[in-house]
Amino acid sequence: MGMGKKLSIIIPFYNEQEGIKQLKEKLVPTTDRLKRSYDIEILLIDDGSTDKTNELLHKYFDNMQGAKIIVHEKNMNLGAAHRTGFSQATGDFIAFLDSDCTYDPNLIEKMLSLFDENTDIVTVSPYHPRGRIENVPRYRMFLSKSVSMIYRMLSPIKLYTYTAMVRVYRNRIPESVHFRSNNFLAVTEIMIRAAFLGFKAKEIPAVLHGRQFGVSKLKTMRVMRDHLSLLRDILLYKLVGRSL
Repeated sequence: MGMGKKLSIIIPFYNEQEGIKQLKEKLVPTTDRLKRSYDIEILLIDDGSTDKTNELLHKYFDNMQGAKIIVHEKNMNLGAAHRTGFSQATGDFIAFLDSDCTYDPNLIEKMLSLFDENTDIVTVSPYHPRGRIENVPRYRMFLSKSVSMIYRMLSPIKLYTYTAMVRVYRNRIPESVHFRSNNFLAVTEIMIRAAFLGFKAKEIPAVLHGRQFGVSKLKTMRVMRDHLSLLRDILLYKLVGRSL
């Protein structure tokens, strides 16, 4: 289905200097295969990094066909990077990858293969019965898996994982789904809002690996508070019709 289609691959970065070389090494074989079927653009969003991220992005990606580096002058967080990526993407499909390769980039190919006329989003799913988690702190997985279970009960789309960033969207999603979050909650908010607007999603079992380089930027307690706020808004919408 990719013939004549364009694929935008968006990768946010914030102080990720240690893993950029590994990302390039893992990304190139995937993009080389995808180029047989898709016109590819790669948007690398430096979200206000203060280390050598920007320097290394230029070192490893300046000569990569279709790659473009976009810089936020200050750190604006993951949701803002999504907003920038969506606004700059020109593809028929828009894929998000994590810069630290906690999910293998070759999952993009598998996600694209699941699209049909009734599919708008495909997401990776480590909490799927055939998914797996390796070397990730148990408390973080417990919290993330727990909120995904609650979203599954409340959402029109029944998934195992609502918190994974690595996804592929049809380009009609950013045109129709507007989200408020600037932080890590954004990926869940996008899925939930899409679900209540009637869009359809699938998930693919995936292995979530612990980081090999750098440190996580996720502020666990802040994000959990934000999840509770979103869950409250969903309940109010379902019970009394309050706007999401």
